[in-house]
Amino acid sequence: MSDSEQPTTRDLNSERLIFGCMWLGGGWEQNSISANDIREAHAVIDAALEIGVRRFDHADIYKSGRAEQVFGEVLKQRPRLRKEISIQSKCGIRFADEHGPQRYDFSTAWILQSVDGILQRLGIEQLDCLLLHRPDPLIQPDEVAEAFDQLTSTGKVASFGVSNMHHYQITHLQSQLQQKLVANQLEMSLKQHAWLDEGVYAGDSAAATASFSPGTVEFCVAEGIEIQSWGSLCRGLYSGLDVSGESEAVQQTAKLVSKVAEKYQTTREAILLAWLFLPPANISAVIGSTKAKRIKSCADATTVRLSRDDWYALYVSARGKPIP
Repeated sequence: MSDSEQPTTRDLNSERLIFGCMWLGGGWEQNSISANDIREAHAVIDAALEIGVRRFDHADIYKSGRAEQVFGEVLKQRPRLRKEISIQSKCGIRFADEHGPQRYDFSTAWILQSVDGILQRLGIEQLDCLLLHRPDPLIQPDEVAEAFDQLTSTGKVASFGVSNMHHYQITHLQSQLQQKLVANQLEMSLKQHAWLDEGVYAGDSAAATASFSPGTVEFCVAEGIEIQSWGSLCRGLYSGLDVSGESEAVQQTAKLVSKVAEKYQTTREAILLAWLFLPPANISAVIGSTKAKRIKSCADATTVRLSRDDWYALYVSARGKPIP
């Protein structure tokens, strides 16, 4: 491959970084979006585009639908943008209402109704990917299959995935589907590192303390299912938040992240993402913020390559104790 054919930082970021739109649309208690919400959405979308991000992640519950609505207003004002980006959204969580408490719903009717609402709020005709948000204990895979078949035949959804699912739940669902599930979105980060702990604890009694599904990461890799990490920036815990009231492990890790960032001459956010990208699982990271500066601070994430020593130093520090 010639130098001109080498992937650029923007190319790499378009593959590994996803902008999470959860914080768009104003406050959670608002009833409608404002002109300021639309201006803010333009700014953060531009910041994401500037560093090469081309995928945008939604869910129908984010800001009770206003995150999708404000994004739709941006698309309405900038119609060319739709062809430049990929949009995914999630459904399946129902908030408490007059019919019942907060619950999950993977029924055919609810999935179809949800997608119609998503498309209407975004002002688009097709969703690039639909993820089922959280596992529904009452799932009937054949009902999901019926919904997916209808969404495929009508062209409303191009591909499908899941979120927060164990590998055996994916296998159970996939057995009834015509469409291949292409993604699984899980909470994975330097702070939430149980996805690594359950592996290093193999044969160790401490494995019982690792609250992650053994084999899920390896299963997704083997099946060609993209792993998307949410919470990948640890909600600012190691990159700017006041951690004086946090545990010793958190305080020491925040200091170490800053030290490693100085060593690689980059930002703390880039280090957190580079740490997530080093394991050979081809993880993609969902990043979310309404601050353009914080979004742009992720620009180096795919080009920084941590040494083994630095990667393990961060992992052990975040654990707060040695590995077995």
